[in-house]
Amino acid sequence: MVTRIRAATPFFFLALKHRHSKAFTINQRSSSSIGVHIEDISKILMPTPNAFSRLHSSSATDGDQRKSGVASPEELKTFVENADSKLLVVDVRNPDASVEPGDQKSLAVSGLPLDTFRPQASNLIYDRETNSLPLPDVDKDTPIITHCGGGGRGEKAKIFLMENGYTQVLNGGGPKEEDCWKEFGNR
Repeated sequence: MVTRIRAATPFFFLALKHRHSKAFTINQRSSSSIGVHIEDISKILMPTPNAFSRLHSSSATDGDQRKSGVASPEELKTFVENADSKLLVVDVRNPDASVEPGDQKSLAVSGLPLDTFRPQASNLIYDRETNSLPLPDVDKDTPIITHCGGGGRGEKAKIFLMENGYTQVLNGGGPKEEDCWKEFGNR
């Protein structure tokens, strides 16, 4: 009897849900000898639907998957409404093309915050070398949305802020996630 489940990517649960993905392998010589069928395993390993959508939200507009940790448009809308004027948007993009060349594309869609443009936002650059960013000078319970161009560094920034005691932090993705961006991008 050989049974092996190997996660090849961080989208292991996604692979189980859609079963056509090659993100995992199962080698099984006799399903009766292991006593558990793949359907039973997926029921055990799958998170709740709410947890799944929070970890791997899918884009409502094109069916592509968001990066891990990007909040759904519905979560962002509720978060922004509840936060109101207390909201802080942390833009972690780097305008230096020699450091983060990928940011140039999203900066063309929406520029960095200024006093008159996106007044509730601050540009606190996430540094990949130190895995950190400057801490915002706000109370630890301030509602914060982090973002980069599409959500990767926004998620790292969210985790960094939470590790440093900030309690209300969501990753909003960035201009690439148009349905999310429309909920907070003008703040």
